[in-house]
Amino acid sequence: MGVVLAVAVWLLIRKGGLKVGHAIAAVLLGFYLRDSSLAPSISRGVQSVAEMLSGIRI
Repeated sequence: MGVVLAVAVWLLIRKGGLKVGHAIAAVLLGFYLRDSSLAPSISRGVQSVAEMLSGIRI
């Protein structure tokens, strides 16, 4: 799962104009949220999106 998110951030930095500083802030927010009560819900949501995207045929 982490690889999928890492690729998404890399693509946003390279093609979407995301600044590195913003990406670092997002990573730090992720570490903060990991220890919160929202972590299981966020994990399930990300898992659902990844499964949905893996089912798309181009």
